[in-house]
Amino acid sequence: MEATDLVCHDILKRLIAFDTTSRNSNLPLIEWVKDYLAGFGVESELTYDDAGQKANLFATLGPADRSGGVILSGHTDVVPVDGQDWVTDPFDMLEKDGRLYGRGTCDMKSFVAVSLAMVPQFLERQLTVPIHLAFSYDEEVGCIGVRRLIDGNLSKGIRPQACIVGEPTNMQPVIAHKGKRSFQVNVRGMEAHSSLAPKGVNAVEYAAEIVAHIKSLARQKAAGGPYDQMFDIPHTTLHTGTINGGTALNIVPLNCSFEFEYRYIPADNPDDLSAAVQAFIDTQCLPEMQAIDPTTSITVEELSSIPGLDTDEDDEVVQLAKALSGANSVSKVAFGTEAGLFQQADVPTIVCGPAHIDQAHKPNEFVEISQVAQCEAFMGRLMDRVCAA
Repeated sequence: MEATDLVCHDILKRLIAFDTTSRNSNLPLIEWVKDYLAGFGVESELTYDDAGQKANLFATLGPADRSGGVILSGHTDVVPVDGQDWVTDPFDMLEKDGRLYGRGTCDMKSFVAVSLAMVPQFLERQLTVPIHLAFSYDEEVGCIGVRRLIDGNLSKGIRPQACIVGEPTNMQPVIAHKGKRSFQVNVRGMEAHSSLAPKGVNAVEYAAEIVAHIKSLARQKAAGGPYDQMFDIPHTTLHTGTINGGTALNIVPLNCSFEFEYRYIPADNPDDLSAAVQAFIDTQCLPEMQAIDPTTSITVEELSSIPGLDTDEDDEVVQLAKALSGANSVSKVAFGTEAGLFQQADVPTIVCGPAHIDQAHKPNEFVEISQVAQCEAFMGRLMDRVCAA
């Protein structure tokens, strides 16, 4: 199959051309989608960020006064290409050897493009229940935008039967993913000349002790669980990603900060992990620090919180996804998505989309043309279920 055989080819190429890296505005893309839908008589509702520089788009195809229906959900932002070794222009889609290359082809503009390309057929075939398009901003930096989309639209009484989040899963239904929480820890010590180190409070060393404790918690989870063998990493993980502190070797450091995260399986309580880190700070670190200088401190700031997804395999949305994808089995994944937020809003949700997560966030990101074709076939089967003609 050639790329030009895809119904969504031209739309996908247009979407890739928008540089919607999370640090940028996504409004040019959103306005393009809004105009495209308006050409079919479909109105869009936008919800903006505080600065008015980014927006979610929510649009309903078919009978808006009917309950049920399906949400097709995707995010419009992509990760940066800075410092990556791209062979081609990441914002100019290229076809080669049965693949489509470009930033967002995998994660996750292909699903968005397929959803948009099918709009004329959904409308021509006379929908008996609504199809809702939900396209968000800032998923890559903490699932930020979709929260406003959910609050602004689902709070109006819309109660869909299902939500399909089109993250890359090789078009296989995913019923669960880990939740994620990330934090920044700021340690403020007391400076001193390094020859008088015991009279100072070394912020770097106390930060290192907390990092080591986080590592010990990670070892405990790996060794003792709980486990869910359907995940590729079957237990909760903890990880420190960045650390920064100190000014010179001969100065006892005043400040040190680091960032850590944990990705937890549904069987784990994330509050217990936070409590374990805070207890170590309160009982082991702060008493020693403040015995030397009572003004020293350690603060823990939550940076992001993404709930996990945990859908029962017998749920109707799972049976729907199996029928549409032709899959006989389901899986669980470690990466996070917006699906858990839709589930928290009482919308039965699964994750199913073209491409493989291994290609996401990398240079020369690609999607197999065959995967996009499978997604279009998925949408065709959905039409057979929700359209009169």
